[in-house]
Amino acid sequence: MHMTHDVAMGINLLHANEAGAAHNRAHFDQWGITCLNLMSSPGAGKTAVLEKTLAALSNSLHIAVIEGDMTTELDADRLRQYGVPVIAINTGRSCHLDSRMVSGGIHRLQAEYDPSQFDLVLVENVGNLVCPAEFEVGEHYKVALLSLTEGEDKPLKYPIMFREADCLLLTKTDLAPYLDVDLAQIEANVRQINPTVTIIAVSAKTGEGLDAWFDWVRSTVQSDRRAPEKILANEK
Repeated sequence: MHMTHDVAMGINLLHANEAGAAHNRAHFDQWGITCLNLMSSPGAGKTAVLEKTLAALSNSLHIAVIEGDMTTELDADRLRQYGVPVIAINTGRSCHLDSRMVSGGIHRLQAEYDPSQFDLVLVENVGNLVCPAEFEVGEHYKVALLSLTEGEDKPLKYPIMFREADCLLLTKTDLAPYLDVDLAQIEANVRQINPTVTIIAVSAKTGEGLDAWFDWVRSTVQSDRRAPEKILANEK
């Protein structure tokens, strides 16, 4: 009986979160914003990739960041140096962002800015290879990051993250010569879980693969979720 109660509670929590995510996504759609949810284990390089992304794209796209961490604003402060709005959310003991937390971030952004001016919201989720994939926050696309230092088996051991991803960044490729790891095997393991995911190998240190990542981001922003008048304005 106790197990049945726990399962029911978990299902109810996920359903409530899905409703909140749909509400957040409706806001993004109304404002013509594309939202990407970046997820990975701690230390995979999310913040480093975001730094490079903001440096490369913030002149052509209006970008805001929702930065999730259990404690501190260390990563948020790193990203604020690029002159974009960064809303920091501390989750406390929670190992992921959920739709309610991101809703609070959206309202904080709305209180200070006209949200319709933004093209892209980047959500940096809490470092965790399991929970973030199960809790949508209103994103249009999920982006998973996997560092080469984590090994070849992680897609098979933690399949939900990789099954849900629309794009996978294989990070820290500059370390490949120093690691006993097979990049092709990692990709093959990922394809077992998600045959259609876009896989891009990148290094924030050397710049390898970043142009392909930037192109992927631009293509998502130019999808049919954006307001037509904003597309025309950006093309002028």
